[in-house]
Amino acid sequence: MTQARARATRKTGAAGEADDSEASTKERVLKKYPNRRLYDTHSSGYITLADVRQMVLDNERFVVRDAKTGEDLTRSILLQIILEAEADGAPMFTTPVLANIIRFYGHTMQGLMGSYLEKNIQVFTDMQARFAEQSGLSAGQPFSPELWAQFMSGQAPIMQGLMSNYLDQSKQLFAQMQEQMHKQAGSLEALFPAGFGLGAKRP
Repeated sequence: MTQARARATRKTGAAGEADDSEASTKERVLKKYPNRRLYDTHSSGYITLADVRQMVLDNERFVVRDAKTGEDLTRSILLQIILEAEADGAPMFTTPVLANIIRFYGHTMQGLMGSYLEKNIQVFTDMQARFAEQSGLSAGQPFSPELWAQFMSGQAPIMQGLMSNYLDQSKQLFAQMQEQMHKQAGSLEALFPAGFGLGAKRP
């Protein structure tokens, strides 16, 4: 009887650990109501954009859904957070950069540029993580002002090697983008052979 109870306890414990593990990797669901309030189904309470921003900083997985329709509103909420951060006195994007980004919308290069920026940001993020690791920072520990200044200036000996790798990878990404452009141009030529271009005159 005692052994049976022990086995049952072990099974219950294993199941509990599995449930905890599943819960830790499960996506956190936030609901957005018509009054613009955000409801966290995990904590069963209303939260603010500042709370969502902290979730992003803490690398928590979450999705924002319309409370009525279930539509995914995560991107619009993240854009709101970016807009608030940009208006907070220390903007990341200059006016010319924002203007250039706007010009790419609807452009044939829109998809390629979006992919290029995404990959570049990921490379830069990986480089930041390696710099933090080589500087002796534990996971998730923020940079001190001095370390952050070194990272941004690229003057630290560690940083110089990382910056070189970053530039190399950025060049490779740009080369891949150019190759993709050439492939697309080749596909267009196959569809519109010589003599049938968009500007060609009909006989």
